[in-house]
Formats: sequence, C-alpha cells, structure tokens
Amino acid sequence: MTPTQNNDDELPTVFIIVGRVWENESGGGEEAAVPVNILLRAPDDDSAVRQALEHLAAEGYVEAEFDQIGVLTEEPDNPTYEAAYQDALEGNVAVIAFHD
Repeated sequence: MTPTQNNDDELPTVFIIVGRVWENESGGGEEAAVPVNILLRAPDDDSAVRQALEHLAAEGYVEAEFDQIGVLTEEPDNPTYEAAYQDALEGNVAVIAFHD
C-alpha cells in the first residue's frame, strides 16, 4: 500500500477465537465442554476476548476457556464459517458450537 491509498477497500478486522464453553455450573470436566469458534469484529484482541465473553454469558454459558485467537485475513470458503463471517462483518458476535 502506498501512502496515498486509503483503507476504504480493506476488510474490517474479523477475529476468530477458538476454545471451549460449559453450559452449567457443575462443569463436568472436559466431557461436558462444548468446542466453539467465535467470529467477531473488534479493534484489538483484548476487546475481542471481552466481547466474546460478554456474548457467551448473555447466551447462558457459565464458563469459557480460549485456546487461540487470530485474525481472518480473507473471507472463509468453508460453508461452516461463511454465515458466521457475514454476521461478524455486520457487527454481530457469531458463535459456532460443535455439539456431539
């Protein structure tokens, strides 16, 4: 990018957070954990984690552990993530829960 270019054509920063959540207080160990991927827009990784935790709490999850956080550099071509990515672009927190 040259200094005369503007950033209007750049995609917004969409974070992906990988981790596990629990739906009740009793925990139940790793067997009760639900793997999740969370996609959201945020200005930085601290804000992304905070927004993700707030959203999970509002959805009724009582505990969460995050393993990784990263930035999506392009639109995913995997159908599992396409709708979640679009939701994130619209300013929503998209949670993909992998229930057994």
